[in-house]
Amino acid sequence: MSTLTKRSGESVVQRRKTAGGGSNSGGAADREADDDDHYEEQDVDEVSKETRMTLMEEVLLLGIKDREGYTSFWNDCISSGLRGCMLIELGLRGRIELEKSGMRRKSLLNRKVLLKSDTPTGDVLLDEALKHIKETDQPESVQNWIELLSGETWNPLKLRYQLRNVRERLAKNLVEKGVLTTEKQNFLLFDMTTHPVINSTIKQKLVKRVQDGMLSRWPNDPHRMEKRLLALVYLSHASDVLENAFAPLSDEDYEIAMKRVRELLDLDPDAEAMKGNTNDVLWSVIAAFVK
Repeated sequence: MSTLTKRSGESVVQRRKTAGGGSNSGGAADREADDDDHYEEQDVDEVSKETRMTLMEEVLLLGIKDREGYTSFWNDCISSGLRGCMLIELGLRGRIELEKSGMRRKSLLNRKVLLKSDTPTGDVLLDEALKHIKETDQPESVQNWIELLSGETWNPLKLRYQLRNVRERLAKNLVEKGVLTTEKQNFLLFDMTTHPVINSTIKQKLVKRVQDGMLSRWPNDPHRMEKRLLALVYLSHASDVLENAFAPLSDEDYEIAMKRVRELLDLDPDAEAMKGNTNDVLWSVIAAFVK
């Protein structure tokens, strides 16, 4: 799992006046929380309204270098992070859930994923993952599904659950949505297809959404955050791309944002999932990455 990095230079820990801005946005956050179980009805931010990006596409877009058009060669976390995004998407869209009967006090990581609805989502990758969950011989936990969808299994009979070429397929989705383009780059020994950003406005709005969620719109309570934004922060960190969203910040804002990310990472997912208006699948995926 990726770790939080700290900027070099002198840290600025002074509290800004805007750090308490969450109180002004509490009503909006509550309204967002009421709506975000339905993807089609919860697009409260301009990014989703304009492009209807999935959580996987948002995480990948944060990780892609604007001009180069590819993610860091050293990033070995994003593959599993994207699979976690898929499970959260399916959970928020009401397609899967965790077993409940007698399981409320059982650890999230030990509860199995169950099919709630097999209605197609309209997204090829999500529907492929949903098909695997539907056709599995026996229920698996969220952590096991992340590994199976990533192809990280020693059981040859379960290799069929692996989703292949996920990053390339997500990039092609973003090309179709006019966010990225497709180019060929020569790397001496081989040619590689890359996907540079051509709609920087969309990416900047996504970056600003993440920044504002940790700064001016910070509610000081994860349950008052819109669920998709909460998932985006956690899964961007798990995919080692969250730093890309915070890099443009001033030293002062950077320290505040990272402090609040650490607060989220220190939460107990099992305890948080017991509170009202929560999504068990979301917190189970979070538990798989932070524990």
